[in-house]
Amino acid sequence: MIDVRLTGEALDLAEAAARLGDDPDTGAIATFLGLCRGETGRLSALELEHYPGMAEAEITRIAESAMSRWPVRGIVAIHRFGIVKVGEPIVFVAARSSHRDAAFDAVRYVMDFLKTEAPFWKREHLVDGTVGPWVDATDADERAKARWA
Repeated sequence: MIDVRLTGEALDLAEAAARLGDDPDTGAIATFLGLCRGETGRLSALELEHYPGMAEAEITRIAESAMSRWPVRGIVAIHRFGIVKVGEPIVFVAARSSHRDAAFDAVRYVMDFLKTEAPFWKREHLVDGTVGPWVDATDADERAKARWA
């Protein structure tokens, strides 16, 4: 089971976690919640744009790849777009499996590839009211993805 969703609304974390459903053979659920950080007081928000249809398809492809690598029984990935204020959730990824290692690895894998492969663009909104340029994935993001090769 793969459930990918993009939303311009605030994330409902209980609803997001419930999307994994019930499975009596689940022994572990691993989650990741990414928040908009303030970059030491510099940012007020991030603006996130995506390529509709293509973003969902790419995240689904990434989740399918994770499910082929580890024995996970379900993956949920929900990503925000629009203006996300500091402290608000941007992304939620969860995986369920019989064992914790597979769930942890699947969540980390999805996040590492989502950060570098999914067609999202972000730019910073600064506390002084100015808007920064569009920001690319970082070298650290690329190194994280490379560990799975």
